[in-house]
Amino acid sequence: MNDTIYAPATGAGRAAVAVLRISGPRASDAVRALAGDLPTPRRAALRQLTHDGVALDDALVLWFEGPASYTGEDAAEFHVHGGRAVVEAVLEALAAEGLRLAEPGEFTRRAFENGKLDLTQAEGVADLIDAETQAQRRQALGQLGGALSERYEAWRGLLVQALAMLEAAVDFPDEALPEDVAARARPGLVALEAEIGEALVDAARGRRVRDGFRVALVGAPNAGKSTLLNGLAERDAAIVTSTPGTTRDIIEVPLTLGGYKVLLADTAGLRATEDTIEAEGVRRAQAWAAEADLRLWVIDAAMFHVKQDDTYGVVRPGDWAVINKIDLVDDHRLEELRVALAGQGLSIVELAARKPGGAELARTALASHVIEALSGAEFPAATRIRHAESLTEARGYLRRALSDVGLEVELAAEDVRLAARSLSRITGRIDPEDVLDRVFSSFCIGK
Repeated sequence: MNDTIYAPATGAGRAAVAVLRISGPRASDAVRALAGDLPTPRRAALRQLTHDGVALDDALVLWFEGPASYTGEDAAEFHVHGGRAVVEAVLEALAAEGLRLAEPGEFTRRAFENGKLDLTQAEGVADLIDAETQAQRRQALGQLGGALSERYEAWRGLLVQALAMLEAAVDFPDEALPEDVAARARPGLVALEAEIGEALVDAARGRRVRDGFRVALVGAPNAGKSTLLNGLAERDAAIVTSTPGTTRDIIEVPLTLGGYKVLLADTAGLRATEDTIEAEGVRRAQAWAAEADLRLWVIDAAMFHVKQDDTYGVVRPGDWAVINKIDLVDDHRLEELRVALAGQGLSIVELAARKPGGAELARTALASHVIEALSGAEFPAATRIRHAESLTEARGYLRRALSDVGLEVELAAEDVRLAARSLSRITGRIDPEDVLDRVFSSFCIGK
């Protein structure tokens, strides 16, 4: 981190204002070279930017003296007019001063390496930038504020306390210690193992909030899946025709329902076919549905007498049976359908998707389902697979420490120490370089 980096912090393209950031030991030299002098720290000052005697722009200049900056280093910002020519001229001037264009995520990585953020907070920065819904914003803001860090550090503190008792029993067997000093560590470890287990169950919720709740529309050809997709999306996202097999690939449509991101997928009609392309579409449909959080089995009310074997293997208890085209059948036929579907553990929704507003009931019910699935659980939730992997590892060590093998105090102490290391990797107290590279490579340049 001996070099000084720069990058635009705002998106490319025409805009009223663009922000260019600088961080590193030569940040003050760069500001003096372009703006003439350093402004009062943390106060914006209007300066004319020039380089080699050529005026570049009139800009607001902010100076942040380290360590009181985002990165913990000397840093500055130029708020310039957002035209492409202005931005390129200032960037070229910074490069001419010997500064280096930042790599993706390098500003936040420097903040992490200088102790301004831990690793979960750094991930919160990336999630906040990518947030598309209010739920994603709330979750990312909580993570940036240290909600996850506090939880994991509290657990780590409990492990250190238990480890102290276990190691006291190992290192000072002849001292005047209570006879049950090692046993006193056990209740806390049991409680902590249960808490981590609950966190792992809840981790899937955190990832769904971040990545989206996945809903698959499945069913026979011409059941009305594409029509229902368009109704739920409130736009023509999929082609609708009377020809069976029109949809041959996955059509994914992102929605916001109840403040949460939902990824809705229209899939190929499920049936046996000799058509190679359609068969591949059916395979992809089955694979996407298997990974979905919820499957909507769309049923043509007038065609349910046709064998549905291809769909039965896809839906599960808790999924929805959407009886479509109810405008084409009478009440007696509808009751037959309800009886046939009873006992399968499916929620039943009845509609006519092709009618104006026909999908509104399903959209409202789906929003309620998503809110119930993703809200109300203990906050904060783990948001990344690497969190869950480390939590699983820590829980495994704790279980081993509490097992028969763990009755040997020395072995139990080592397992507790390993569990603490697993938790430390989540926040970045200890972390291999490849994990850091993986985390920060997903950032945009300038952050």
